[in-house]
Amino acid sequence: MSALTVGHGSGQDWDDLVRLWEEMEWPEGSKVEIIEGVITVSPSPANRHNLVTEKVQRLLYSVLPDDWGVFQTLSVAVPSKLGMFIPDLVVIPLAEVEAPGTYVPAGAAELVVEVTSPSNARHDRISKPAAYAAAGVPLYLLIDRWASGGPTITLYGEPRGDVYRVLRACKFGEPIKLPEPFDLDLDTSAFPQD
Repeated sequence: MSALTVGHGSGQDWDDLVRLWEEMEWPEGSKVEIIEGVITVSPSPANRHNLVTEKVQRLLYSVLPDDWGVFQTLSVAVPSKLGMFIPDLVVIPLAEVEAPGTYVPAGAAELVVEVTSPSNARHDRISKPAAYAAAGVPLYLLIDRWASGGPTITLYGEPRGDVYRVLRACKFGEPIKLPEPFDLDLDTSAFPQD
């Protein structure tokens, strides 16, 4: 992952970061996010990463009401944490996405899912959950393909400040239960192990 640093001391604020994020011409197919006030540009995810995301998305659609959507390229904003993220998946009421603009407030999301890549694992494990919790996202699912003890899945919930409580954790191959409003047993046995 390469990062373009936007100087904090130059008087730039959230609006300046968003304007730069929106107006710059970034490499086609790249994922451009603002993480802790730094604009990061990363390549599109690898095939196995996308395979995991697709399997989760397919299962989520089986339990969602018609007025909710699952998005892979929706930008969610957490201005208080200088964050503009493009989660691997975000579940959100469609009414939130119908508003004009290029992003939605993260707090409107019901569930955010991040699948780690070798280059972004630290952000998915530390920076993003802190921001999602601060925004009040009720559930954060971290699918960590690169965890040191082997691939794991952790469901976080009950956000307080910028901290989540671990609700459930398991290894790939074991099911993990998503609580209401999803009430879904997520089968991870088909996730690629490498």
